[in-house]
Amino acid sequence: MPTDTAPRPQSLMLTFLGDQVLGRGVCVYSGSVIEVFARAGVGEQATRSTLTRMVNRGLLRRQREGRRMYFGLTERSEVILRDGERRIWKTGAVNRDWDGTWSLLGFSLPESWQRQRHDLRSQLTWAGFGPLFSGLWVAPGEVDVSGIVAELGLSAHVKVFRARADTGMDIAEMIHDTWDLAELADRYREFDAVWRPLAHGGDTGGEDPLALRLRLATEWLRVIRSDPRLPLRHLPADWPAAAAEETFRALHARLEAPVRDVARRVIETVPAAS
Repeated sequence: MPTDTAPRPQSLMLTFLGDQVLGRGVCVYSGSVIEVFARAGVGEQATRSTLTRMVNRGLLRRQREGRRMYFGLTERSEVILRDGERRIWKTGAVNRDWDGTWSLLGFSLPESWQRQRHDLRSQLTWAGFGPLFSGLWVAPGEVDVSGIVAELGLSAHVKVFRARADTGMDIAEMIHDTWDLAELADRYREFDAVWRPLAHGGDTGGEDPLALRLRLATEWLRVIRSDPRLPLRHLPADWPAAAAEETFRALHARLEAPVRDVARRVIETVPAAS
């Protein structure tokens, strides 16, 4: 059974909501959430605290039905979950179709704006950018950062361009200098080593299938969200993303029927109020 570091309860919660609530127009009973998370090794108090924090952060809303409390998605959480769904099932982990376009972002902030600089760099990293130079960041493809920049209040200090590399430029070398490929490759290889035995018929050790798939999907999303989807043709020949993705998809499919059975028995929902 996988022994990787346990994901945070909120990360598990988002995975659970994406799997069982997103796109269904329902709210889920708090008691069902508590039972599912108990199967994943998360105690009732931690689960209730996670639900409360997510309500306070605008990621969940409460809906009372009689004496029971149900939880549904908000616009904010739906955007986050749709992005995760897109990353997992549509764009995937391997960028085979890159068209040669780069997004370039330049910024110049006053020296005293240390917090704003830190926040911007963190958000750019999350969006797939890497530091080409100190104030010039680059990402493969066309990446829309208008929302990030506006939310941080930095629109007057940031300029974004689309560009293509000059003929003769060593793109592989630029990628190597801009991103930590070794760390990213290690994350893929670690994921593959942990989960591949189960993907190919290994014994799950009696672990609840719903809990197991929640951990699987949460760990996979953590890995691919750290990947800027660099163009495959400029990466090392033994790049491990494809093998790890095959493992994820195979195990996810293997668990589909048992997860559906468990969900039918333990997850109670009601229609979401308009």
